[in-house]
Amino acid sequence: MIGPLWPLARLALHALDAETAHRATLAALERMPLMRPPACDPRLATEAFGMLFPNPVGLAAGFDKDAKAPDALLSLGFGFVEIGSVTPKPQPGNPRPRLFRLGEDKAVVNRMGFNNDGAAAALARLERRRGRPGIVGVNVGANKDAADRAADYAQGVETFAEVASFFTINVSSPNTPGLRDLQARAALDDLVARALDARNAAVARGARRRPVLLKIAPDLDLHGLDDVVEVAFGRGLDGLIVSNTTLDRPATLRSSAAKEAGGLSGAPLFRRATWMLAETFQRVEGRIPLVGVGGIASGADAVAKIRAGATLIELYSALVFEGPALIGRILADLNEAIAAEGAGSLAPLVGRDAAAVAAAGPEA
Repeated sequence: MIGPLWPLARLALHALDAETAHRATLAALERMPLMRPPACDPRLATEAFGMLFPNPVGLAAGFDKDAKAPDALLSLGFGFVEIGSVTPKPQPGNPRPRLFRLGEDKAVVNRMGFNNDGAAAALARLERRRGRPGIVGVNVGANKDAADRAADYAQGVETFAEVASFFTINVSSPNTPGLRDLQARAALDDLVARALDARNAAVARGARRRPVLLKIAPDLDLHGLDDVVEVAFGRGLDGLIVSNTTLDRPATLRSSAAKEAGGLSGAPLFRRATWMLAETFQRVEGRIPLVGVGGIASGADAVAKIRAGATLIELYSALVFEGPALIGRILADLNEAIAAEGAGSLAPLVGRDAAAVAAAGPEA
């Protein structure tokens, strides 16, 4: 579906409802012969969380919830892939329809509800790829009916301790009732402590130390963001992912599907998510790396995220409209940004515009 084939593939996929198209795409990737990822310009190599990423462009969680095709996705040019969200027990998620394209807005609304095959199925697939190159993180979540949701996160970390390159604690999805309440300081502190205890127990048993990141919502107020950063520092989290989908509906949206309940992602999220990223960058003061997510649909967007404070970036929704060739275009534009800077890497650009982006506000 790369290059000249994408317009035809897009036509066929967009003739289907969004979730059926997504499943068809994932099934095609599962059947793809394994290929070596394209070589990256060494200037794009990025160090974060004690790991070396071949390039800073990752696939966000949500596309491959069950680890069905991480190697095929890496072969498209991603520097890393994040699978999940994975919950301890399988769950069907919310009733369909639950995934909607907003074509006029280059956006997506989803209310999937952590639908996935459960930890055992994802673990079996990741075990089968053990020893292959490539950074594959695991995004862990809690079952909707869990009596102790923090225990579900700790269990996720314990389950995947031997096969995950890194972990993401997802407490920011808007589609599981009450989940975002776990971002409140006391609840978050307890949850993070238990997840890190599970990681450290695995290390004590001989597992490699895996970085643990926290993914936050773009709808936090700045007081809530202060609490998140204090917990991150106090508990020793390795990084933050900024941000998940938004419940906000900008007045500029034109698509009729904008009225659907769920989290909004794609181009309309870019401004708010990038503002939240810049605010977070100012608070962490370089002590932990940030992953910038939300609305990236071009190389210029990727550069803007980095200049707002991201060491790494992730995307997903733009692939629905632009196809996988977008990855190569973004990497080329990142190389151009490095050349324009006269630098040997992206590091000098990280956070360059954070103060200005934060001062401009979320609606600029």
